[in-house]
This record gives sequence, C-alpha cells and structure tokens, in this order.
Amino acid sequence: MLMLRSQISHPSSGVPRICSKAGRFAMTSRTGPRAAGTDGSDFKHREKVASHYQMSASLKSEIKKLTVVHLLIWALVAAQVTVAHLKLLSHDMVAMPYQWEYPYLLSLLPSLLNAMAMPKNNISYLVISMISAGLFSVAPLIFGAMEMFPVAQQLYRHGKAYRFIFGFSAVSVMYLLMVIAIQVHAWQIYYSKKLLDAWFNSTQEKKKK
Repeated sequence: MLMLRSQISHPSSGVPRICSKAGRFAMTSRTGPRAAGTDGSDFKHREKVASHYQMSASLKSEIKKLTVVHLLIWALVAAQVTVAHLKLLSHDMVAMPYQWEYPYLLSLLPSLLNAMAMPKNNISYLVISMISAGLFSVAPLIFGAMEMFPVAQQLYRHGKAYRFIFGFSAVSVMYLLMVIAIQVHAWQIYYSKKLLDAWFNSTQEKKKK
C-alpha cells in the first residue's frame, strides 16, 4: 500500500525526463544540417536572376514593338516595288523604285532571325540578326540617302519633281520613310545589344552556380 501511494503521489516523475529528451532533440535539430538553399545565402544570386529576367522581358517587348513598325515600312516599300514592276498603276501615279529599295527588301531577314532568337534566348541567332541588320537595313538606307540627295536638292532649289507617289513627290515621301526607318533600326540594334548582354550575363551566372 505504501508503495502504491508513493507512485500515485508522484505521477509526473517521468515527465521531466521526457521534456529534457525533447529539449535535447530540439536543440540537436536546430544545430543540425539544413537543406541546401534555405539559409538565405543564395539571395543575391536569386535577385540577380530575377533582375536579368525582368530586363530580358522588357527588352523583348521593345524589340517586338520596333519590329512591327519595321514590318509596316517594309510592306510599303514592297508594295511600291510590286505595283511599279507589275504596272498595276501608271508610273505617273506610282513611280519606279529607287535603287536602294531593292536591297532594303532583304531587311526582313534580320527581323525573322530576331523573332527566332526570342523564344529560347538563342544568342547565335541574335548576333546574326544584329550583323544582318547592319548589312540589309542600315546600309541600304545610307546608300539611299546619297542616291536621292541630288534629286532632293533639285526639288529644294527649283521646285521640280519628276517622280510621284499618289501626287506627292516620291523623293519627299521616301526621305520621310527613310528618317523613320533609320531610327527604328538604330533602336533595334541598340536594344538587341542590351538583350545580348543580359543573356550573356545570365549564362555566366548559371555557370558560376
């Protein structure tokens, strides 16, 4: 009876032992190994990756907008060449194209390569599109400015024009188109270079990790 009473009077004598074991286990788990990447040490890396992604998305959006404008310009030039050569309208209505307009039709190639580079961040396609933009987009425009300069000078000095597009002086219309086009291609190349840098830096970060 005395033994039974002593056991009943101290029912919680085993609790401290259990609590002390639980405490030791908790301390062990706190000081034990953590899962990789959960201690916050890779925060800077994740922050850089996020910034590269945001910059890439923003630059892609700008390039797409410029590509749409370029396609409109290209369509106008292609329409003039087609209408003039197929004689769909008289040459008094739509004049024959200038020489620079023929190579400029190849400026569609850089835009296609750019579009192919975007989905998978293909650096090779982007580099080729930048080089071809210089050859097929910018170079014909520079040649065209020199080709049409004597005609524009004559129009300015004497007010005489010999080529027309729907009643407007062809040289005036094409110079206006050229001014817009050169700005579009300059910004395309600029944004493509920044996008190339962003992709390259992102690739280097992945290799370091």
